[in-house]
This record gives sequence, C-alpha cells and structure tokens, in this order.
Amino acid sequence: MTSTAQPPATEGRKARPEHLGHVIFITAAAAMGGFLFGYDSSVINGAVEAIRGRFDVGSSTLAQVIAAALIGCAVGAATAGRLADRIGRIRVMQIAALLFTVSAVGSAVPTGLWDLALWRVLGGVAIGMASVIGPAYIAEVAPPAYRGRLASFQQAAIVIGIAVSQLVNWAILNTADGDQRGEIAGLEAWQWMLGVMVVPAVVYGLLSFVIPESPRFLIAAGRHDAARKVLAEVEGKNVDLDVRVDEIETAMHSEEKSTFKDLLGGRLGLLPIVWIGIGLSVFQQLVGINVIFYYSSSLWQSVGIDPSSSFLYSFTTSIINILGTVIAMIFVDRIGRKPLALIGSAGMAVSLGLAAWAFSFKTGTGTDITMPDLQGTVALVAAHAFVLFFALSWGVVVWVLLGEMFPNKIRAAALGVAASAQWVANWVITVTFPSLSDWNLSGAYVIYTVFAVLSIPFILKWVPETKGKALEEMG
Repeated sequence: MTSTAQPPATEGRKARPEHLGHVIFITAAAAMGGFLFGYDSSVINGAVEAIRGRFDVGSSTLAQVIAAALIGCAVGAATAGRLADRIGRIRVMQIAALLFTVSAVGSAVPTGLWDLALWRVLGGVAIGMASVIGPAYIAEVAPPAYRGRLASFQQAAIVIGIAVSQLVNWAILNTADGDQRGEIAGLEAWQWMLGVMVVPAVVYGLLSFVIPESPRFLIAAGRHDAARKVLAEVEGKNVDLDVRVDEIETAMHSEEKSTFKDLLGGRLGLLPIVWIGIGLSVFQQLVGINVIFYYSSSLWQSVGIDPSSSFLYSFTTSIINILGTVIAMIFVDRIGRKPLALIGSAGMAVSLGLAAWAFSFKTGTGTDITMPDLQGTVALVAAHAFVLFFALSWGVVVWVLLGEMFPNKIRAAALGVAASAQWVANWVITVTFPSLSDWNLSGAYVIYTVFAVLSIPFILKWVPETKGKALEEMG
C-alpha cells in the first residue's frame, strides 16, 4: 500500500478552498481509526488495579495482560498494508472497526484472565491495522500542500481518543462511588470502562461507508471512472482528471510491488532508510511515553495520590497531550520535521531527568508510599512537561515522517516493518515497567531519560528532512 505518487509538477497544486472542507471530513473520518487506537490503548489505564484485584495477580502477570494488545498490534501493522493492496483501504478500515467492536464486548465480559488477554490481542490487531491504514490513506487523498497538517490528524485523533477514554473512565468511576470494582447494572466499573469502546468502534465502521476509496487503489483495480470521481472531490473539477489518472497510473507502473525482500540491502541487512524508520519508531516508544497513559493512575497512586485525584491528573496529561499535538500540527509544515523532533527530544530529556530525581525521594512500599511535597510537585510538573514535549514533536513527527520518507517502491513494506517495530518497542516498555517500578521507579525514569538524550544525535545524523518534498523525491 503506497501513497499516491504524483509528478513534481502536480505536487505543488493546492486544493481549492471549496473542496478542502470535504478533504478535511474524509481525513477526519479515516483518522477515527486513530481515535480508537488512542482510546483502546489508554482505556486499560482505568482498569489496571481492578484487574489486579479481580484476578489476584502480581505485577509481572498483570503487565503481560496489559501488554497483550501490543502483540496483536504488531501483527495488525505488519499485515494491513498488503491486505489493503488486495481488498482496498476502506475494507481494511471496516475489518478494523469490526475487530474493535468484538474486542470491546469480549473484554467487558471475560470469563478469566487469559480470556481477557485474548480479547486484548484481538483489539490490538485492530489498533495495528488502524496505525498503518490511517496515515497511508490520508497521504493518498490529501493535497500535497496540506499533507503534513492533514497527516497530523492521525496523531490528533490518537490523543483525543486517549483523553476521551480517561474522561469516560472518570465518569464511570464516579458512578461507582470511586470503586473500580463497584457494581453498575450488574457489571463492575472496570468492565464498563472496557466495554464502552463499542460506541466509537461502531461510529468508525459507519464512517467507513461514507468516505471514498483511495484513487490509487481504484486505478490499480481498473476502476478509472470511480478514481476520476474521487479526484474531482478532493482536487476540484477544474483539474484535468484524465491527466491526473494518467499521472498516477504511470507512476504505479514504474513501481514494483513492495515485499520484505525489497527492504534488504546495505551492510546491516536492511536498507539504511528502513533502519532509520525503525529507529524513529523505537525511540518514540523507548522514551516511555506509554507508561504515562497505560499506568498513570497507578503511578500517581504509588506516590500517595488518592484514586479519584489520580484519574484527574491522568486526564490533565491528556489535555496537555492535545495542546501539544495542536502546536505540532501548526508548525510541522512551517519549521519542518527535524527541528520539531530536536526540540521535543531536548525537552523530554530534561523533563524525564527531573522526574527521575523526584521519584528518587519516594519512600515506603505497597500502599504506604510518601514523597516530600517539593518532589511530589516536581514529579507532577515534569510528567506533564514530558507529555507536552512529546506531543509537540515525536508524537506527530514520527507519523508524518513514516508516511513520507520511504521511496514509493518500498513504502508499503517499509511502513509495515517500522510500525511493527514500534509495537514491539511499546510492548517491551509496557511489560517491563511494573517490574522496573517495583525495583526502582527513579531508575526506570533514568533509563527513559537516556533514550531521550540518545534520540538527539540520531535525528541530527540520520533522519532526513521531508518538508516540502514530493513523495517521489524520497529515495
């Protein structure tokens, strides 16, 4: 699955204003998969302690259940591109919506711990599909002049999904009188938290029926009239549609279907650009961002904050996440991808370092935890600053770069590998944090600080700047 390849002459063409609104709607509908991505990834945050109590499990086993979805994510990300080339982008969105729905229902009424893990894996497959199909589809329908900002919709949807999941969790918790295991209409509160995802999953499925198929896929399938109709919708009727179809078809004929074999080359097995994509994906996760969203309630409770307040702090980090994402959407096409990433890396390194220092003053174990007021305040501020710097940089930039930086002939396979690497790194961080936290919470944040620092020379030396470049210029 590749983004629509256009000759340089057409790359600078802007969408007519009257069509831009329609393109924004199409982009937002496709990014609904990103909303579910964020929602499903974060909703488990509100159920962590309840699951621990319901099934009487320790930190290690609990981490395996929480991280189970990430195994599915890697599978979904690795298969989505090739599947989309066979049956279409829209069909893949519909499959993902169905999987989200089934996962939500199953997770809400599990018969046991590993049953819950299985439903989480299924939801993970849907997340992995959404993580690939969203950016690729948006890149194919977005006018080049607006591509960076429209590509940012995916990350915006993810952070909004995270925020909404935490707001829903907070509302359900209050309905259950602050008890994650409190009963509401025959189910425990945490079950409602996981089950409510049915609503956005159904909305995503319905939206997939009202947005057009990618012009590129339609042309590949020989449906030229349908492709012309979509191009007229997104680029305007004054565009010579026959010429545009010929441009896309010519570009497609010059490409080869990308497979894993196409990624091989160079001294380290894979092509250098593929390793750079993997590096971006891995660094994005190794700074520990998902610790904030998977375990934030437990994290704040571990430093002495009561459960209701911990949910409030978790929600405030989501609001800051949204604000940071808006900042990135404004500047990603103005100052470029690399400068934003560098600003973010520096800010994350400082924030994580301060958090590590503050958590080193934590005393006590289990529920008997205390922190000095100064260090507790620093920990809260540092965590929020970390989320802000991540959101205005790596949260958006990585998705934009992965959609742009690969040559056309390998984009599908390379994007799949990079996205899979991201989920593997995410899994490593998620599954190790509870044990690291039990061992030394400050030490865990020192590790994340080191990765934030290492990301700076990685950006400077290897990451290409894609601002303003045509997709076919990537080589």
